Amino acid sequence: MKKKLALMLTLALTVGTVLTGCGNASGDAAQTTADNAQTADGSDVAYIQDKGTLIVGITDFAPMDYKNESGEWIGFDADMARIVAKKLGVEAQFVEIDWDNKIMELDSKNIDVVWNGMTLTSETTSSMECTRPYCNNAQVIVIPDTADAAGAEFVYAVEAGSAGEAAAKDKGFQVNVVASQADALMEVASGTSDAAIIDLLMAGAMIGEGTSYPNMKYTDELTTEEYGVGCRKGSDLAAYINSVFAESYADGSMKDTATTYGVQEALVEQTNAE
Repeated sequence: MKKKLALMLTLALTVGTVLTGCGNASGDAAQTTADNAQTADGSDVAYIQDKGTLIVGITDFAPMDYKNESGEWIGFDADMARIVAKKLGVEAQFVEIDWDNKIMELDSKNIDVVWNGMTLTSETTSSMECTRPYCNNAQVIVIPDTADAAGAEFVYAVEAGSAGEAAAKDKGFQVNVVASQADALMEVASGTSDAAIIDLLMAGAMIGEGTSYPNMKYTDELTTEEYGVGCRKGSDLAAYINSVFAESYADGSMKDTATTYGVQEALVEQTNAE
């Protein structure tokens, strides 16, 4: 009987040891996973370098982000994003987003940055970690060149969630909300809207003689504003982009890139990151 009890005790101790060992292994694995998650959450730069891609949220918006004849995304913002990606040692990938959902896309990690001529507003700066301004801009009214001026009775095409939509609402204008600024211009071209409110930099690239819309012109400037890049709130990526901006401004490559797309006069001077 004593031998039987001793054997049962030995088996119990052995099983307990095995279970304890399994428990520790499981706990260690869980802790390792948690540590990795904390590292990724703590540093967006490390997270992006680890996955090997910088996913850039954009819309079709010349001269900042648009496709060339080969279907490749180009533009001042697209080219600058590639410069930052190269510095990070990763590949830049461009994803078209619903501009009205840009904050949600960023927070859910569907994208890593919002980089598309984004106006620095109280909403963007409170919801994102934004870079310092890199371009000056304004919201302007675009009308057919046959019209003398925009009127209060006009219907204005505006991009959802844009600074143009905010400016139109501030003025009490009747709006036709569309998916992008490019769509807003198409609305005016087709006659389904009387006017559009878009970014000055886009108007300079897209309307007038020798452009996609030669029979349009822009009139009033409704606002003045600045562009910045949006990162996740608390992200260290914004400071990293600031440092690349300062470096590329100092060596002239930022101005060269801007000149390629005709936005060099809008550049904001970039100084060394603090």
